[in-house]
Amino acid sequence: MKLNKSNLLVLFILILACALYRVWDSRPMGFAPQIAMALFAGSISRDKRFAFLFPVLSLFISDLLYQFLYSQGLSTIKGFYHGQWENYLLIASITVIGFFINKNKIGQIFIGSLAGAVYFFLISNFMVWIGGGWDINNQPYPRSFSGLMLCYSEALPFFKWSVLSTLLFNGIFFGSFYLLGKSVLKKEMQAA
Repeated sequence: MKLNKSNLLVLFILILACALYRVWDSRPMGFAPQIAMALFAGSISRDKRFAFLFPVLSLFISDLLYQFLYSQGLSTIKGFYHGQWENYLLIASITVIGFFINKNKIGQIFIGSLAGAVYFFLISNFMVWIGGGWDINNQPYPRSFSGLMLCYSEALPFFKWSVLSTLLFNGIFFGSFYLLGKSVLKKEMQAA
């Protein structure tokens, strides 16, 4: 993908839309576009350095919005918190999975979407457990295998929404990219 003015505008709108969607108050927790955005950016970006920027920038903008809403008493969710850098690193690392997704193969997009959501679920919840996170009863997870399994089991509702959102948003991202590519190709053929 060449980074001309129209592509940059589309990417900016995509980043902003994903950031705004993430702070939408009525969405199910875990239903967010950032995993899909990381996979999509990894798959379509020719310059892989930029691929890491898009999902992290979207996450940062949404965290800024969360922090603003929290400071105004409009949200109970803080934008900035201890250990936040881990989520940024995790979202950026999902982009690498996107490197292996052929943007023209529906099966690879589907499998890549599942792989990204599973990877995020496993690693993020392991980090919660190892970092001394708290369970739904506001007690620290026990530092045992059963504590780790408890952490994973309590996160299953978020995982369901994460898988569904990653599949849905990748359908939108890759589908739109495909249709846009067909439209541009058709215009180029008509101009020739």
